[in-house]
Amino acid sequence: MIYSAVPLLLLAVTLPLVGSPAAQVSQPGQSQAGGESGQQLNQKSGAGESVLVSVYVQLDFSNQTWPLTLSRTLTPPFASASSPPASLAGLGLTTECNVHHDGCTYCACLPGYQWNASVCSCRRPCRSPRSRGPCGCLVFSPPEAGYCQLLPPAAPASCLPTVPGTLSLNSQVQMPGNTLNLTLVTSHETTNLNWFLRPAGSPRPILLQPGTQVSLTSSPGQAVLSILNISHKWAGEYTCRFEAQGFRWELYQVVKVPLQATDVARLPDQLSISCATSPSFQLSCCLPSTHLVYTASWSPTEGSKASLVNTPGSWCLVLTVQRCPAADTTYTCELQSPGLTPLRVPVSVTIIQDGDATCPEDSSAVAWNVTKAGHVAQAPCPVNRTGVVKRTCGPDGSWEPIHGGCTDTGVLALFHRAWLLRAGQGWPAVEAPQILAELSEQAKVVSSPSDLLALLGTISFLAKVVVDARIQLNRSALEALLKTTDKVLDLDTSSLWTPARAQKPSTGSDLLLAVETLARSLCPQDHPFSFSLQNVRLQTQLLGPFPADYRVSFPTRPPLRAHIPRCSLAPLGRNGTNVSITSLVLRKLDRLLPSSYGQGLGDSVYATPGLVLAISVMAGGQAFDQGEVVMDFGGTGGTPHCVFWDHSLFRGKGGWSDEGCQVQTARASPTTRCVCRHLTAFSVLTSPDTVPENLTLERLSQVGLGASIVALLVCLGVYRLVWRVVAQSKVAYLRHTALLNVVLCLLAADACFLGAPLLPPGPRSPLCLAAAFLCHFLYLATFFWMLAQALMLAHQLLFVFDQLSQCRVLSLMVVLGYVCPMGFAGAALALYLPRGQYLREGACWLSGKGGALYTFVGPVLAIVAVNGLVLAMAVRKLLRPSPSEGPRAERRQALLAVIKALLVLTPIFGLTWGLGLATLLEEVSTVPHYIFTILNTTQGVFILLFGCLMDKKVREALLKRFCRSQSPNSTISLATYETYIPEQSQGRSEDTR
Repeated sequence: MIYSAVPLLLLAVTLPLVGSPAAQVSQPGQSQAGGESGQQLNQKSGAGESVLVSVYVQLDFSNQTWPLTLSRTLTPPFASASSPPASLAGLGLTTECNVHHDGCTYCACLPGYQWNASVCSCRRPCRSPRSRGPCGCLVFSPPEAGYCQLLPPAAPASCLPTVPGTLSLNSQVQMPGNTLNLTLVTSHETTNLNWFLRPAGSPRPILLQPGTQVSLTSSPGQAVLSILNISHKWAGEYTCRFEAQGFRWELYQVVKVPLQATDVARLPDQLSISCATSPSFQLSCCLPSTHLVYTASWSPTEGSKASLVNTPGSWCLVLTVQRCPAADTTYTCELQSPGLTPLRVPVSVTIIQDGDATCPEDSSAVAWNVTKAGHVAQAPCPVNRTGVVKRTCGPDGSWEPIHGGCTDTGVLALFHRAWLLRAGQGWPAVEAPQILAELSEQAKVVSSPSDLLALLGTISFLAKVVVDARIQLNRSALEALLKTTDKVLDLDTSSLWTPARAQKPSTGSDLLLAVETLARSLCPQDHPFSFSLQNVRLQTQLLGPFPADYRVSFPTRPPLRAHIPRCSLAPLGRNGTNVSITSLVLRKLDRLLPSSYGQGLGDSVYATPGLVLAISVMAGGQAFDQGEVVMDFGGTGGTPHCVFWDHSLFRGKGGWSDEGCQVQTARASPTTRCVCRHLTAFSVLTSPDTVPENLTLERLSQVGLGASIVALLVCLGVYRLVWRVVAQSKVAYLRHTALLNVVLCLLAADACFLGAPLLPPGPRSPLCLAAAFLCHFLYLATFFWMLAQALMLAHQLLFVFDQLSQCRVLSLMVVLGYVCPMGFAGAALALYLPRGQYLREGACWLSGKGGALYTFVGPVLAIVAVNGLVLAMAVRKLLRPSPSEGPRAERRQALLAVIKALLVLTPIFGLTWGLGLATLLEEVSTVPHYIFTILNTTQGVFILLFGCLMDKKVREALLKRFCRSQSPNSTISLATYETYIPEQSQGRSEDTR
């Protein structure tokens, strides 16, 4: 080949060596006109033996003069007087070079020669290499020079060099859905092995990497490429490139994949037409480019004409029907390829007859032809957009809303690139930043839900590629991502986000996960990095191996601050690795996330402040999600709940969860402090529909508790004065002992509950934990002592003549009143505190979001139920008729006894706590909460009045002590089952006699 510029020829010469002395050749130097150079050669040979020695001579010639020059006899220039004579016996051209106008030298190897692998790896190839072989032409910059080397010798019967390997294919024609296996077997040690695919119509080969469909395995002497679930997108020429014996080798195999019906685009796929208004119509059948040769044809063809239309990457067979058929007809596009089963794609055409219900012609946005009722009309997308829009004609002949969608060609191309990159086609480290840069521009053209879904799908694919390939992004790539995210969050909700979420509910969750993943992939050398836009704010920081406390603040509205203590970061830097922390704030994202809440939040409707904070910690190339983080969210109203977005909830759709998060800020503070034990995307939810922190309700509770405490103290003082008088009998002693323990436990519980809000809340506060545990235990003890009272009454009602042992009954009452509640309280502490579900957010009381509260509510409701049964037994006993009284007197006496029993036993047995069910079942109304608060916070007052002061013996003892006199007439006892039950029984006994 002769170039117009000055050519350079590198030659290999064959020398017959005489004698054994070594021939000395100088090291190659700069090219000179008519000069020569070579490399040092030390070779011993027998006399007269002709051997090809690797002596290379560079010859510079003028245009059109080098053939004549080579025809003359050449004398080897390296012969010297001290060396034996040598003559040139053979001459082979190795390399042909051309000096271009840019000053660079383009050198191509001639047949039988190739560039060494080391030279090939550090030089760029020519744009148009001389041969298809690997590394056939390289570009050198002056004063560099080089030459091609002789390939390993071939087999005797072959003129080509022996390739140290074979590439086999399980089948050249792969059926869709199968697994393609390409196997390379080598006879020498190989290095730098790579696989490439050149699809049909692609200008360059594509690197294949492990992905969702690509699998690479290797073992000594063998390498296997596997493509899972193959389709026509994986058809093409496969290249296996490797280095062996000092050279670069390439082996090729062509893989053909038949098309499927889904690969063939039909427009339309069904059609209803009126022959009166549209006597002619067109049907299209489009195929993507493939290595297989297809012949397309339409049938039937009467009154129609077919034409071929070529488009980039595909070709279409268009059938123009010039005469409208008289009846419904199915047209078939048949695709045939040698050796394959024909592929038939049908298109049904329905003819509108007279009397059929139809939708009229509509040209408002897209030209919709007259369509038969119940059929779907289709229209192509405009220029630069891909897809089909569809519109259904309703049964009543009215048009329904347009569905389907057109996707911008540029956005769709990026989506396909990202999808193939995820599958295994391409170089992730190079292509991922390129796609991110182009996405920033394509975000401006998003105008339909399908555009938005394609854009978000591209970001999600790139995030997965970055994680799988462990790619680190530079600042420019990360800035492009944040700009795209800012534009996406500003898109219209009603026209874009709402339809997109209807098609894919996890759209917002996927965007959050993808942006969070990509944001933490910044190169270490690019830290610290700060970036701020209207909807996106990012701050990154690189900490040393021994990190201190991490603090970050964002000037958002409302303000936002975060803090990670040193104790959470110290374990990450023990191996001397740097720790990088990325804090990302996204505005408006909360409204795009599904209103889904985890188990602890229930089905209430919550509101968010509009900010989502995502914190990521990286150490040693790995992401860590464990560690304590303290966050301050400002400007929250209502009842705050510290939450994070859990992507695993609701079958991958995601939802808000409060697991591992607690509210630590006091109620009066305008800032909500959240403490979470893991790292992810956080926010604060407020519950406006639940019972708010009502100041009136809170004050009422405090006043009621205070009055209850005073009443219980008075009750203790009364018992101190009258105990010897009222506890003389065995039954009275046991009853008043139980009531005294109820008073003591309730007094301590009310005092603890009243002082708990003054303590700093949160699981890290020992005082708060102690207060919650004591309240739990003391209130349960109060109810268990009430249960002991009820069981004593039940025994008296059922076993009137059975005498109880005072010591045994008292021991059982102590076990029931203190040991059982201690067991419930201890089990709740041990079970729910490690899970972070023990304390309620912002309060020193049990949390209702994990089950801790049910260890209190369950026993209380069970005790209330038992006490209610005992009360019913007592009422039934009182309502028995007495033969000695008339009907009216009997009825009046029974009614009065029932009222007295209800007044006495209801507060003592804690039946008012049954109203707690109403507060659980009715979350919106505050009426049950007010009733529940009034009755239960003043329970000590009821116990003082009905359990103590209205007892006949107590009043008599007090009158005797303070007045020193006793009235001869005393009223009927209103409080003790010891008094009125025996009196009724005694009266009936006397009447019977």
